[in-house]
Amino acid sequence: MSDALKHECGIAQIRLLKPLEFYKEKYGSAFYGVNKMYLLMEKQHNRGQDGAGFASIKLDTQPGERYISRVRSIAQQPIQDIFAQINERINKEFAENPEYVDNVELQKKNIPYIGEVLLGHVRYGTFGKNSVESVHPFLRQNNWMHRNLIVAGNFNMTNVNELFDGLVRIGQHPKEKADTITIMEKIGHFLDDAVSKLYKKLKKEGYSKNECSALIAERLNVAKILKKASKNWDGGYAMAGLLGHGDSFVLRDPAGIRPAYYYKDDEIVVVASERPVIQTVFNVDFEDVKELEPGHAIITKMSGEVAIKKILEPLERKACSFERIYFSRGSDAEIYQERKNLGKFLMPKVLEAINNDTKNTVFSYIPNTAETSFFGMIETVEEHLNKKKTQAILDGNGQLSAEAVTNILSERPRIEKIAIKDVKLRTFITEDSSRDDLVAHVYDVTYGVIKPTDNLVIIDDSIVRGTTLKKSIIKMMDRLHPKKIIVVSSAPQIRYPDCYGIDMARLEDLIAFRAMLELLEENNKYHLVQEVYEKCKAQVNLEDKDVRNFVKDLYSQFTADAISDKIAELISNENINAEVVTIFQPIENLHKACPKNLGDWYFTGNYPTVGGNRVVNRAFINFFEGNKDRAY
Repeated sequence: MSDALKHECGIAQIRLLKPLEFYKEKYGSAFYGVNKMYLLMEKQHNRGQDGAGFASIKLDTQPGERYISRVRSIAQQPIQDIFAQINERINKEFAENPEYVDNVELQKKNIPYIGEVLLGHVRYGTFGKNSVESVHPFLRQNNWMHRNLIVAGNFNMTNVNELFDGLVRIGQHPKEKADTITIMEKIGHFLDDAVSKLYKKLKKEGYSKNECSALIAERLNVAKILKKASKNWDGGYAMAGLLGHGDSFVLRDPAGIRPAYYYKDDEIVVVASERPVIQTVFNVDFEDVKELEPGHAIITKMSGEVAIKKILEPLERKACSFERIYFSRGSDAEIYQERKNLGKFLMPKVLEAINNDTKNTVFSYIPNTAETSFFGMIETVEEHLNKKKTQAILDGNGQLSAEAVTNILSERPRIEKIAIKDVKLRTFITEDSSRDDLVAHVYDVTYGVIKPTDNLVIIDDSIVRGTTLKKSIIKMMDRLHPKKIIVVSSAPQIRYPDCYGIDMARLEDLIAFRAMLELLEENNKYHLVQEVYEKCKAQVNLEDKDVRNFVKDLYSQFTADAISDKIAELISNENINAEVVTIFQPIENLHKACPKNLGDWYFTGNYPTVGGNRVVNRAFINFFEGNKDRAY
């Protein structure tokens, strides 16, 4: 993606089901779980590079022994930094205490991070500051083992204000309004309540205070706690948590917006945001890794008992299509094929744009995630050429010379690596003209392969803000002197803000929105903007379920092609010599390519939860009033 998006995160949870001695004997190290967690996090670094965190819990420790460890980092390479710290501490303990080296019992007792329950998180910075205090996992501490809570997630709540007010009503005093804190305190409240009730019940049954602790761990109903805590959550989430005594869970939102996959055998339970990550790290087949169903939680008790529990009634499945287009690893078997299909389905419009002149067209892509869609596009070009070659040979009625047949067969798609991402520029200069000149050089181009008679078709996975296209890519492409530059997006036009985890909160940042406004102005329809604003203002105090997305009314004034043409104008300027064309994926083709992930609110404005319409409502009000605040 040429426009960097943030806010997506990745989670990883491991529960070792055997004693640590087992892993030492079978795999050569009691740090088997820590090593696997490193791999799970490293192979999900695509989901977050601004921060990373790791936490572990030791089971069956004695009073006075440390049983929770946590380390977080916002270093330039945070995953490596975390595990360098862990490794340094382990080596230090071994150097100072040689008797620990082959004694798992002493390792567990004396060395932090080694444990049976582990949680990892990789983070892209959300709206606001990126400090280590913002990095997951979050820790809620208590002197009662059962009341310690560690939380990490890939999520965003649309109704954090409502949830915050709910905490205040029950007497809490949350230290901030961040959704992670709010969610953790909500779970923590019902955890405290459940532990307290169990303690009183056990005392009535005649157990001593000391005996109660083990029985609370045994009887604690994690599913019930999650049902109470998540009752009013509105958002997309894969929420992972560890309780101090060793219970663990991962809960997925009812619409399946955010992804979660799990694998279980008699040695381990592992949950992660990406299926191929689990496949690679544990060397298991595609079929062995299961998707956690929407509204369900995978819960592992301290005893090692594993259960899948329905926590919330599933909604219509609206798993995020942007996961498939951009965020998730393309090595997933299904995602790889889906991305190829996204490229294939665009080819009829591309061939139309080049007048079927493949001989004078060069095909390329914007690195990196568009590469698979590019493969699908080229396969379709090859199919088109094969039909053309077959027809040409048949039309020869057997009279063609060997040389003529060879010439016909030699035609193939012209594939070149045109765009090269040269550097991740740091915008250390704030003065606009200097800054723009730096941004213009984010991409470099390959010279000498484009002729002035050529079309240049270049595919990107999506076009969000259009900034990098306008300030860098189009300028660099034009230096090659093609007659036409056709920018192809494997995703449809991104028209609406996201509120479930991807940082697209402001409408005016979206180039499709700006294109639509320009068309309204040109067609003397800009008065509709005022009308939609008044409709949005009239909905401010309505319940979420009653709020409508009136921004759709503005887009409905124009065809998708008209908006695409205007986007082409916006990413170009009078200094560009080539004709610039943009082609976007039709919505129906998106659904056809990604049939299991129909969450398309970015493109259609059809939000999967009731809070979505309130977010687009607020985003439009903010735009109209010139308010730069985020809409959720």
